[in-house]
Amino acid sequence: MNNSFILTRNRPSTMVFLIGLLSILIISCKSKEENQIEETEEVSSPYIEITTRSMEFQSVDTISSGWNTFKYNNLSNETHFFLLDKYPDSVSIENTRLEVLPIFDRGMDLINQGKTDEGFAAFNDLPAWFFKIVFTGGSGLIAPQHSSITTLKLEPGYYVMECYVKMPNGKFHGSMGMVKPIIVVDTDSGLEPPTATVAINISSTEGISYEGVIGKGKQLFSVTYKDQITHENFVGHDVNLVKLDDSADLTVLEQWMNWSDPKGLITPVPTGVTFLGGVNDCPAGSTGYFEVDMEPGKYAFISEVPGSMAKGMLKTFVVAE
Repeated sequence: MNNSFILTRNRPSTMVFLIGLLSILIISCKSKEENQIEETEEVSSPYIEITTRSMEFQSVDTISSGWNTFKYNNLSNETHFFLLDKYPDSVSIENTRLEVLPIFDRGMDLINQGKTDEGFAAFNDLPAWFFKIVFTGGSGLIAPQHSSITTLKLEPGYYVMECYVKMPNGKFHGSMGMVKPIIVVDTDSGLEPPTATVAINISSTEGISYEGVIGKGKQLFSVTYKDQITHENFVGHDVNLVKLDDSADLTVLEQWMNWSDPKGLITPVPTGVTFLGGVNDCPAGSTGYFEVDMEPGKYAFISEVPGSMAKGMLKTFVVAE
């Protein structure tokens, strides 16, 4: 039999096979390209994602120094925040678990029992290194099933991320697992700070101040710390944004913002309030940023300090239609 005839006769089948193979290769290459695009998009995300589903922080362990923007996804059923504590050299999260959390638990238990003086006296047992921690910002309080966007500038070092909101039984979230180490490496992110639409100043002498009218839609707030002090509850001042409905009571809210009060910073939050983020404690002279899509309604900026009204750290405002 003529071999050339055999090849000619089978040519249609051979062509079908080659076309099919080429189609598979094209689809495979396209799939790889799509996967590469998806991976690139994930890597090039403008945010450092932090997620809470219960009593934990899920995030990367290492970040660059300089400016970083954090997106905190609170997927839990409780209000939380995150605060970044820069630790002194040779101290780690294990020191916190052994030397700090038990003391705060013991002190808070005594305060809850009505033994306020004994409770505050318990904090005298805190280790000397605890008072060398530098609070370097974080998200303000954020409601369940909400996300906050916060931009901070961080120096290289060892940090611990924490939340010390309290459970209904008075236990701190930190004692339930909401503490996580973060390493900030000596490689600058190369990012620049965002451009604010509303500039807020806060100080121990002038309270919270800003100029102009806050409109609806996306707003990017800057928060500049003109100074920083340790208030009666051992923390510095900060700025939290809260949306208020008609049932909100500012006196109750003010009391709730003081963790050292048995009814303070505890689940559930006061009636009629929804926390939308902010900038947690930062050092004097620093500026942090937070972004919120503002809807029409009544709001307040409030600091997590005792007597916020008298200190000028509770300011209400209205966003018009």
